[in-house]
Amino acid sequence: MARERKVTINVIAAEAGVSVPTVSRVLNGRSDVSPTTRARIEALLTQHGYQRRGSRRGEHAGLVDLVFNDLDSPWAVEIIRGVEDVAHAAQVGTVVSAIHRHSAATRQWLDNLRVRKSDGVILVTSTLQPSHQAELRRLNVPAVVIDPAGGPALEVPTIGATNWAGGRAATEHLTSLGHRRIGFIAGPTSLLCSRARLDGYRAALDAAGLPVSDELVQPGDFYHESGFRGAAALMSLADPPTAIFASSDQMAFGVYEGLRQRGLRVPDDVSVVGFDDLPEARWASPPLTTVRQPLAEMGTLAARMLLRLSRGEETESPRVELATDLIVRNSTAPLAST
Repeated sequence: MARERKVTINVIAAEAGVSVPTVSRVLNGRSDVSPTTRARIEALLTQHGYQRRGSRRGEHAGLVDLVFNDLDSPWAVEIIRGVEDVAHAAQVGTVVSAIHRHSAATRQWLDNLRVRKSDGVILVTSTLQPSHQAELRRLNVPAVVIDPAGGPALEVPTIGATNWAGGRAATEHLTSLGHRRIGFIAGPTSLLCSRARLDGYRAALDAAGLPVSDELVQPGDFYHESGFRGAAALMSLADPPTAIFASSDQMAFGVYEGLRQRGLRVPDDVSVVGFDDLPEARWASPPLTTVRQPLAEMGTLAARMLLRLSRGEETESPRVELATDLIVRNSTAPLAST
């Protein structure tokens, strides 16, 4: 007797009363099929035990997708390095994509994902529409999210860092040096990690008995220019801060330039703290005090978790947070007595 799993899509199409391309669209997870037709085809596929390509345990494409919103940051390079270390050891290729927060780019990436049949997806500070999430499920592609944008919206494991604790540690360092007016340059408010760092900053001020002043909090986007603008706004206040905590190293480097153009010295006039501990931080002038976020380790853990999921194994925890560490260098100093 013929084995059921060898039933062809021609047979499925004939029984469903649809064209072969329509069955193919369902198999590939395409969204341009009516719910009623999709349900009828899915029921027949299940009834006949049809095996989708790449769905059998043990079959792997040998590829994982690593998806960023943008790639123009050394932060992204550190994540890639961690993922690549694991992928290379497992003899798995890595496909790196940037979707630039555009729905068209996301659509194109999902189309490409279907074609190459990747074993899994690592999404970095990303969010997908419910329809895209459903498509990943239809494709039976496991996913892991690094730094989820607005929280663990995807029903997949997430990897993050202790951003709140890092924000608090950076601010406590400055208050321990005697600073009482501490400016803060925030990251994108849409990101959970940004909001956690701001909350840590506020918690440290409150613990030190210091007021949380709205004028000392400036918006930013993690890039140099917003750090430069934030420093200009803070130092233009009638009572400017004596220290600035930028919630990314790149913004901290922008703060450096903003202060330099005003004739101010770091840390003699203003202490500066960043967040990330990018490789450039130790080579800045002066070397930057910052909160080390284990970026490469986050990539490594995400890749290991994804490979386990692709083998049908369970993960230890749906949410993992790696510890941050305050790295004290020469960009901070005790508040000068007046």
